[in-house]
Amino acid sequence: MNKEEILTPKNIKKLNSKKGMIALLRKDPINLERAIRYVDYEKELKKLQVELIKLQTWVINNNEKVVIIFEGRDAAGKGGAIRRLTEKMNPRHLRIVALPKPTEEEKSQWYFQRYINELPKGGEIVFFDRSWYNRAVVEPVNGFCTEEEYKIFMKQVNDFERMITESGTRLVKIYMSISKREQEKRFKDIKSNPLKQWKMTPVDEKAQELWDDYTFYKKKMFENTKKGGKRFKIIRANRKTNARLEVIKHILKEIPYDKSLEA
Repeated sequence: MNKEEILTPKNIKKLNSKKGMIALLRKDPINLERAIRYVDYEKELKKLQVELIKLQTWVINNNEKVVIIFEGRDAAGKGGAIRRLTEKMNPRHLRIVALPKPTEEEKSQWYFQRYINELPKGGEIVFFDRSWYNRAVVEPVNGFCTEEEYKIFMKQVNDFERMITESGTRLVKIYMSISKREQEKRFKDIKSNPLKQWKMTPVDEKAQELWDDYTFYKKKMFENTKKGGKRFKIIRANRKTNARLEVIKHILKEIPYDKSLEA
């Protein structure tokens, strides 16, 4: 697209706004098309966040219980999507769960037990930044569970989720998908940025090397949901802004909230 096509009166108005100026200067070199996309993204995000507040109000008023789980490769943008989802919502009625590796005591328990302890009470939404599906992909790829433990999980997970949903909890499952090249690019950015370096873990360090293993177990996880389980919504996440909007749209579609409520 040439400058004449980009610099329409409508787009010039966008660039002359406060958000437009910020979008122009947020990355070097200046890119007009990218800046316009970002202004459009911010506008759409704000509209969707209003709907998320309506959704949360509906959850609170009706004592609903909602679980939204995020899976995907390392650096796929799960955390960023959750931040955009929750940044305007009432923090007293939501929780973000990102469990550390299990303690020795937790290892001796039924695998799902520590996740059960994090399920929502009435009027609450819980976001899992990785969930029980660690045992479907991350653990077998990295040798954190035995083959037998993996098989037991795959046999039980659909029934576990059925028990949750039949007991009145609404479940939304999202998988954020990125390409190998995009993951490599994001890892380089994380390593070179002092403000992001803490995100890099030993598991992340091996992710590129084990790419095909992750693909194998990811496919088996998806196939397992066809045996009576709830399927994942796969979000293409190479472009973070598009992915975040698609995530929110999917959640708004999945939860039958009252759209007439005031935000």
